[in-house]
Amino acid sequence: MTITVLTNPTAGNGRAARVSEVVVARLRERGRRVVTIEGRTPGDALESTKRAVRAGTDALVAVGGDGLVNLALQAVATTATPLAVAPAGTGNDFARLLGVPLGDPAAAADIVGEGRIRTMDLGRVDGRWFATVLSSGFDSLVTERANRLRWPRGPLRYNIAMLLELSRFRPIPYRLELDDLSFDVDATLVTVGNGPTYGGGMAICPGARADDGLLDVTVVRASSRTRLVRLFPTLYKGTHITLPEVDTYRATRVTLTAPGMVAYADGERFPPLPVCAEVVPHAVDVLVGSASRLGQ
Repeated sequence: MTITVLTNPTAGNGRAARVSEVVVARLRERGRRVVTIEGRTPGDALESTKRAVRAGTDALVAVGGDGLVNLALQAVATTATPLAVAPAGTGNDFARLLGVPLGDPAAAADIVGEGRIRTMDLGRVDGRWFATVLSSGFDSLVTERANRLRWPRGPLRYNIAMLLELSRFRPIPYRLELDDLSFDVDATLVTVGNGPTYGGGMAICPGARADDGLLDVTVVRASSRTRLVRLFPTLYKGTHITLPEVDTYRATRVTLTAPGMVAYADGERFPPLPVCAEVVPHAVDVLVGSASRLGQ
């Protein structure tokens, strides 16, 4: 059995390189033949990964964060090659979806060896795949701002970006098209979830399942800055959906239109709005841990 291990050595401030060493050693201990790919540039990494998939690798292991997983999806979606993940990034929401323990690379490698395969849906925008959540609005503005900041490094950069964006935030006029339903709404943010969490465990679409053939849509309607600040702590438990300014929907096809907005999915920058996201059922096979809810 040949396993291809794709690594982003810069993920987690170099943590991915150390995780990769453990994963590769563990797989070889189990008698697997391991081929390694380092994603130093996204283009080269994607082409190398596609070649490995075409050559018939038995599984692909992405060692890094959700951004590297998103790259890997572009190579394995709709193929017979199952995808696994050894989390080494900041958010690691795809690893949560698959029930992979965080901070235990040996356990992540053992999941590959156990061979527990499930099939999951993916979202698709203009031919580009995503696995977890596509977001737009306040949170994408914060991400855009954080990416422009040169200081500080780490999570504190996002806290500063949030404060800067909060001070100038205005409600965003959206046009939403959800299958046969269309409407306009002034909103703070709109997210489209194939999975339940983004941003390192924030349950923005708490009811989303990646194997039900549907996308979950969470709309936070326009509200005051004070209420917006109070909303964010509720995202980790998913209790925000009970608030009066939050609406939820389900659809197979979602079009978002808003002036001056961009979308992010799996933590990666997607095209500016308008975007049309559709669910593609059974789009990828994945290797899961015992804590995964996929297939249950």
